[in-house]
Amino acid sequence: MQHLVSIGWTVTSTDIYAIGYDSDTQTLEVEFNTGSVYDYADVPQGEYDAFIGSDSKGKYFHANIKNRYSFVKL
Repeated sequence: MQHLVSIGWTVTSTDIYAIGYDSDTQTLEVEFNTGSVYDYADVPQGEYDAFIGSDSKGKYFHANIKNRYSFVKL
């Protein structure tokens, strides 16, 4: 299975290495600088767009995604 982050965006962040999104399944995939990868379920397109467009990916993630969406560690 190909990870979404491999077809997504590498970002500049102290916490996050890459972000991927599948609009068909509304799955957000986040790869952290530690190498850990998580899939977050039922993330609306608008949330993903705001995340990608945010000035601080780490702050946005902690304020709006972490503990809000169900996830699985890959």
